[in-house]
Amino acid sequence: MAQIDLDDLPPRIAQVLEALGEADTLLLVRGGAVVARLAVAEPAPRPAPAEIDSEEQVHEVLEHFSAMINDEF
Repeated sequence: MAQIDLDDLPPRIAQVLEALGEADTLLLVRGGAVVARLAVAEPAPRPAPAEIDSEEQVHEVLEHFSAMINDEF
């Protein structure tokens, strides 16, 4: 069985897949032809809200951003 992590997909596609409910069907289309039909067997569980200190989270994001900028330039 193939598996795709939603974090590896573009945000728009990940949102569409996450929003699918029970008994929903998703068609994959290329050039007007149906390539695949995916049926939801069981909806994805909603993630619990993260309990992270906002100041700690901001610091972590800025640290990550700084590392990315330093790697690029």
